[in-house]
Amino acid sequence: MKNTPTLYDWAGGNQVLEDLTKLFYEKVLADELLLPVFRNMSAEHTKHVAHFIGEVFGGPELYTKHDEGSHAKMVAHHIGKLLTEEQRQRWIHLLLQSADELKLADDPEFRSALVAYLEWGSRIAVINSNLTDNPLQQDAPMPKWGWGVPGGPYIPEQ
Repeated sequence: MKNTPTLYDWAGGNQVLEDLTKLFYEKVLADELLLPVFRNMSAEHTKHVAHFIGEVFGGPELYTKHDEGSHAKMVAHHIGKLLTEEQRQRWIHLLLQSADELKLADDPEFRSALVAYLEWGSRIAVINSNLTDNPLQQDAPMPKWGWGVPGGPYIPEQ
């Protein structure tokens, strides 16, 4: 496919990701397993997470430029949280449920890339949650996530 869109563009851009994280964190705050982890999150948390995901998915640098974030700062939020596998799985379940409710792109290639990123990122979060020090240097690069293999969204031939 010529001019393959970024995952960010295919998902629908910043507003879609902000809507996704807003709905998702409403579910998180109503979930007794996840509530203890997130009950004290800032009012801007949902936007910061949307901006982080957007940047990782090839969108503008809203997280690093406007939210003054970095990959190391995102990792730092998980240090010492002692997240469990059950919490990780619930987190993914609620995020994918929110994506379905918002009718986020559901073609196989996009969902495969999304689930792969959520699996990777949530497993890294659990690992980091059991540490006492941040393993990343402040200037660690932001992760960049793409379509993977075979590459690009599925568009049936007409």
